[in-house]
Amino acid sequence: MVLLLWTACLLFLLHLCSATEYDHKYAVGDPVMLWVNKVGPYNNPQETYNYYSLPYCKPGKADAHHKWGGLGEVLQGNELIDSQIEIKFQKTIEKETICSFELDAEKTIIFRDAVAKLFWFEFFMDDLPLWGFVGEHHPEKSDEDAKYLIHTHTDFVIQYNKDQIIQVNLTQGNLQPIKAGNSVELTYAVKWVETLTSFGRRFDVYLDYPFFEHQIHWFSIFNSFMMVIFLTGLVSMILMRTLRNDYAKYAREEDDLETLERDVREESGWKLVHGDVFRSPRNLVLLSALVGTGAQLAMLILLVILLAIVGMLYVGRGAIVTTFIVCYALTAFISGYVSGGFYSRNEGKHWIKSMLLAASLFPFICFSIGFILNVVAIFYHSLAAIPFGTMVVMLVIWAFISFPLALLGTIVGRNWSGVPDNPCRVKTIHRPIPKKQWYLTPPVIALLGGLLPFGSIFIEMYFVFTSFWNYKVYYVYGFMLLVFLILTIVTVCVTIVGTYFLLNAENYHWQWTSFFSAASTTGYVYLYAIYYYFMKTKMFGFFQMSFYFGYTLMFCLGLGILCGAVGYLGSSLFVQRIYRNIKCD
Repeated sequence: MVLLLWTACLLFLLHLCSATEYDHKYAVGDPVMLWVNKVGPYNNPQETYNYYSLPYCKPGKADAHHKWGGLGEVLQGNELIDSQIEIKFQKTIEKETICSFELDAEKTIIFRDAVAKLFWFEFFMDDLPLWGFVGEHHPEKSDEDAKYLIHTHTDFVIQYNKDQIIQVNLTQGNLQPIKAGNSVELTYAVKWVETLTSFGRRFDVYLDYPFFEHQIHWFSIFNSFMMVIFLTGLVSMILMRTLRNDYAKYAREEDDLETLERDVREESGWKLVHGDVFRSPRNLVLLSALVGTGAQLAMLILLVILLAIVGMLYVGRGAIVTTFIVCYALTAFISGYVSGGFYSRNEGKHWIKSMLLAASLFPFICFSIGFILNVVAIFYHSLAAIPFGTMVVMLVIWAFISFPLALLGTIVGRNWSGVPDNPCRVKTIHRPIPKKQWYLTPPVIALLGGLLPFGSIFIEMYFVFTSFWNYKVYYVYGFMLLVFLILTIVTVCVTIVGTYFLLNAENYHWQWTSFFSAASTTGYVYLYAIYYYFMKTKMFGFFQMSFYFGYTLMFCLGLGILCGAVGYLGSSLFVQRIYRNIKCD
């Protein structure tokens, strides 16, 4: 029954991501809607405003029709308004007037400021995006009126195949000076061109093949793959050889008193802490919630990538965001199951607190960051501000889907995988931890543990950041799937090595160390994000800075929880395995 429910939800999700308001087919003379969406500084992708926040004139009724999209579209700050420009299928228009208006002092200031900040705008026709600039800025000119120019004419070249629109190109011209007292007449022209390109390939023009499939992208995948082979081989060789020697020493028959006494004096390492290694970690409730949430995020990322590969989610406006939200709600069961089983195996007593924290930890983090950013967006009157109705919808999804599934998963995990199965009994008295070299302390192991995982995803981070912050359509989800798998393997290997070093140093606090050793990857990612902001972008202003570092913080926290959970689960299996092969007192 549960499997059928999941299948139905996923099929419905794919339908939502690919559905449109009509079938994209026209007869000759049918009206073709042109929607105006938003404007904003080109260098600040998240700083967007309503198109008519600029004092453009409107050709028809003042209360033009609005087109409200899905949840993801609203969260991305889209607000489509009917331009009321008359365009008919296969009907050429040489030149028509849209409307005209006169520039007064206030409008002049607004348009000049927009042109100086390189304001761009976005239109949509038949769900195809169009972009253009408000005007041109020439600060080098001495004449003040010649510095600020506005585009007043727009040419639409529309390619069609039979009864479907395939591609739309927008070009601008007829620059006019932005000067108080000038009259501005906005005009447009439409030209129809037949093409043989199929409807299914009409989004290919938006995909930057040379950028994403550059040789360095392939090289980075190969380099990361070689790192995985080297690291797994090295881990296997070192650990298996070391463990084999340890096992041989610990299993040696007591046939010689002198040999026995020497072994007792020289015995040290991970076996000495067998009575403490399975002791419940500090802050068990928090660690169980983090591990459960990380397992859910890992499944979420894998599921979304697979859906993106199958369903081409980049085609629909906001489809990838909608997919993330719906899949997160549906995978909440995993978070509860993993955290509930983990908490029960460690004999936790505060079940209510554990269930609530596992169900609400990551949503609370996202809500807290999102609330602060929403306040900033409201202050700037930006479209990035989330409407109250959308907040209610997200709250309903969490309260009636995510939260109950997390609670159900906790109950199931407690009863199905909550029985302790530790190979060694935990002693009553804590064993003292001897002082070791500085490089064998938990903070150093945790800090160094994230270097190799970060190195395996470093190049892909550049492509992801460029896609999100520089108007590139990310579509190479096959690359992302490989990088995600490589990151998982490298994280597990590095964390196992760190855990083994820690146990050899007779420090049995491996649980939190293994988590932070893997989670420290996110610290290096955030440092790279700071470098990327100052060296690779031209963003400016408090608004964009707050959104850039706020979104990056949200992403890094999620990535840190994911990596930490993967690292801990890998180390847990390793610890269970090595202590299962020794004789515990």
